[in-house]
Amino acid sequence: MLKKNVLRKKEDFSIIYKRGKSIGDRYVVLFYKRNNLPYNRTGFLASKKVGNSVKRNRARRLMKESYRHLKDNLEVGYDLIIIARNTILEKKCKDVEASMFSAFKRTGVLKK
Repeated sequence: MLKKNVLRKKEDFSIIYKRGKSIGDRYVVLFYKRNNLPYNRTGFLASKKVGNSVKRNRARRLMKESYRHLKDNLEVGYDLIIIARNTILEKKCKDVEASMFSAFKRTGVLKK
């Protein structure tokens, strides 16, 4: 069974890129848009600029784990795309978490 809180469709990604807003930080870039649903939908991306498949998968794992720590502090009703930058490669989870927290803080998606 598919998880409802994961972005999968190309149309969803395209809408977020075109109509959403973006914030860049040291290790990640965050695209976000309101979705008027009672939950957040997320997508984690790492392009080939990040490195080979092993490095891209590690970057996605770091971002997912960092998001897991932060998701309780986020407002609901957003579509989020989190993209890894190539600076993420040699970093620890705490560094990525701090970068994501900073990006979320600047977007206004964090609970007050």
